[in-house]
Amino acid sequence: MPSPYRALFTEPGTKRFAAAGLVGRMPLSMMGIGVITMISQLTGRYGLAGALTATIALSAAVIGPQISRLVDRHGQRRVLRPATMVALTAATGLLLAAHFRWPDWTLFVFSAAIGSVPSLGAMVRARWAALYGGTPKLHTAYSFESVVDEVCFIVGPIVSVGLSTAWFPEAGPLLAGCFLAVGVFWLTAQRATEPVPHPRDENHVGGSVLRSKGLQVLVLAFTATGTIFGAVDVATVAFAEERGHKGAASMVLAVYAAGSCTAGLVFGLLRFAGRPERRWLLGLATMAVSMIPLLLVGNLPLLAVALFVAGLSVAPTMITTMSLVEEHVPRANLTEGMTWVGTGLAVGVALGSSAAGWVIDAAGARAGYGVPAAAGAVAVAVGFLGYRRLSRPVTGRGGTVEQHGEREARHVA
Repeated sequence: MPSPYRALFTEPGTKRFAAAGLVGRMPLSMMGIGVITMISQLTGRYGLAGALTATIALSAAVIGPQISRLVDRHGQRRVLRPATMVALTAATGLLLAAHFRWPDWTLFVFSAAIGSVPSLGAMVRARWAALYGGTPKLHTAYSFESVVDEVCFIVGPIVSVGLSTAWFPEAGPLLAGCFLAVGVFWLTAQRATEPVPHPRDENHVGGSVLRSKGLQVLVLAFTATGTIFGAVDVATVAFAEERGHKGAASMVLAVYAAGSCTAGLVFGLLRFAGRPERRWLLGLATMAVSMIPLLLVGNLPLLAVALFVAGLSVAPTMITTMSLVEEHVPRANLTEGMTWVGTGLAVGVALGSSAAGWVIDAAGARAGYGVPAAAGAVAVAVGFLGYRRLSRPVTGRGGTVEQHGEREARHVA
């Protein structure tokens, strides 16, 4: 492991909470595809499977930020454990309802309750921020977490689909629930690295932290970014099926995630002197441009190459986004702010999947890649229009090390 990453784990407890975060985040990539596989195998109804997955995603988009807001006020242990128990109970109900063919409405009720699953990525990043806030190590930590996210999205779907098809239909979602339970209870048992809650902190904003204008820009841009991801997934599956190799779709999408993972590792080794909002806007523009070649490829090997190149801009953009969240949200609301960005991403994935499916049905798989191209253009437009908001950090925040250096240089000048 390169020395900057090794240096992250010199503080006591960092290895344990990072490992718990990895285990607890596996359901993020396993549950949705696991439910689709389970329902389609048990009932043959892909429409129902997609609707249940969308219900889980939208429910998490509504409930997730509220859970994270409570975490900021009362601490991770007090909030995550009961929220996780609700999600696990609902997941158990969904498996039973699907297995015993209960009425469809029960499936939707249980799917909606699964939305209480906490955002483990935000929880772990909050621990890194509590340890390394205002130091160069935080940039490396966010890069490491982005790589962990990509590893989950490479491994999770393969494990979930493989178990559900080779063992029994409920196996994928069942294992996802087990990962969630182990990850959350392991993480919350580690009290020494848990961020200090702020129940009545003077910096704790009243109402939702989404009132921050900078955060609004980030959430909107990441909704468009999520649309890219959702559309690319659906279009790639359709593209592979049109060419008679549907099973290869998961490998091609794994290459996309591998490109992001590679870029994230390298990005974490670098130190930047420029303004983070400029890098963020450049990342959005690069991501948008990288969608254009997808409209031109004619076979799976070329598609894999194009997706690998496209993936190179994903992790750096996400890492910079998390750094900007830290700049535009008070420290006492950091977990909620990060969760709102994840919520925008989840909503975008649902929108992208639906839009791409409609376009593919009407005009074919290759036309489906027009959806992520259009979403990329929207993300860039949001970035340009909201750039000024991003250049004004929250009053009273210390800012990143890079921005401290810039402010000092301007003062000297």
